[in-house]
Amino acid sequence: MFDFYEKELDKFGHEPVIFPMVIPESNFQVEKDHVEGFTPEVFWIERAGDEILEERLALRPTSETAMYPLYSLWVRSWRDLPLKLYQSGSVFRYEGKSTRPFLRGREFIWIESHNVFQTMEEAIDQTREDMQIAYNVMTDVFGIPIIYFQRPEWDKFAGAVHTFAADTLMPDGKFLQLPSTHLLGSNFAEAFNITYTDQNGDEKIAYQTCYGPAISRIFGGMIAVHGDNNGLIFPFDVAPKQVVIIPIPKKKEIKHIEEYCKEIEKILINEGYRVKIDLSDNRPGDKYYFWEMKGVPLRLEIGNKEVREKKITIFRRDTREKRTISFDDLVNTIAEFGTVLTTNIRNKAQKRFDKSITVAETLDELEEKVNDKKMCKIPWCSIDLDGEECAMEIKDQLAATVRGRDMREIDKGIIPKKGEKCFICGKDAACYVYVGKQY
Repeated sequence: MFDFYEKELDKFGHEPVIFPMVIPESNFQVEKDHVEGFTPEVFWIERAGDEILEERLALRPTSETAMYPLYSLWVRSWRDLPLKLYQSGSVFRYEGKSTRPFLRGREFIWIESHNVFQTMEEAIDQTREDMQIAYNVMTDVFGIPIIYFQRPEWDKFAGAVHTFAADTLMPDGKFLQLPSTHLLGSNFAEAFNITYTDQNGDEKIAYQTCYGPAISRIFGGMIAVHGDNNGLIFPFDVAPKQVVIIPIPKKKEIKHIEEYCKEIEKILINEGYRVKIDLSDNRPGDKYYFWEMKGVPLRLEIGNKEVREKKITIFRRDTREKRTISFDDLVNTIAEFGTVLTTNIRNKAQKRFDKSITVAETLDELEEKVNDKKMCKIPWCSIDLDGEECAMEIKDQLAATVRGRDMREIDKGIIPKKGEKCFICGKDAACYVYVGKQY
């Protein structure tokens, strides 16, 4: 999963870096809004062995304050821009709510990119590029349907001008936030003195963005979106094991069946696939159950008949269908089935996602549909995504949250018709927002 995301970032001109995991407290205090937003979640290192440190170190919750002091040194001229860097690693936040494996924890693995530009327009374009990267990887490769929302003002990244975040809907009807991109404007550049000399020789303040796909959370979302009652289902390209080979021998046939399995394994490994032969003493049925639970996309069943006729029986994890093919068709069939399997689970997830989108025109209707595991589109009072009082009323009464405006609707200029009202406060509606329960 890291590989796919990193390759996509590379393709769009980002360069990989590594920064320290600990951040001096003095760095952390530079950007006031950022500090206020993150301080409650910071783990602090105060002691090394028996010695108390002269300055506390923050175990990084995110890396703006680690990276930007160096950005102020690296960026001198317009020729140094754009600067687009990313790093992959762990971040740590003291999550006060209930933790859940992958979905909400105190350590999560992610990628964060931090970018610097001459103009605000270039920074805005970068946030759109980040969204495209998310669709390219999240939907096309991982098969996870998403909507990119502009987050409300009260729910944006600490220190940002605007935050945009991709949400998916889990099977239990709750939103899960996945990659988010933040338009930082000049807020951090002013705080960390990131300036450049423009083409006319004038000193200008830079503009920035940052982007954070949390791979561990995406992994949790992928498990929930695609899995079934028999266990995991993975897209073919990201499955830890793509093909498992199950020999089904009788005692006198063990040797030649295993040799045939190893011949198949060698061919597939040479083609670049991740393959496992299960040579355990477990019964075939137990092996089937185990590898289905693990989410292996394709299972090859090899018995005496397959060896004798130079054939292979293939089981698809997504449809649970079997097909027998000739040995000579192995490579082409694996490639075909891998592509078809990923497309099938992606389309199935997207169809379920689209069916979960609905509208509500009253508070009672909103409550009914949110409790029915839907995401609801409602008219909203502020096109600037203010209206926190209305949002708090929804939260207090329905235990639901306002996720924001759909970026696709913003691009198309979709707004409420004249006369539509925000049914929370009664004011004329200026835009639509989406509401639902969240993790």
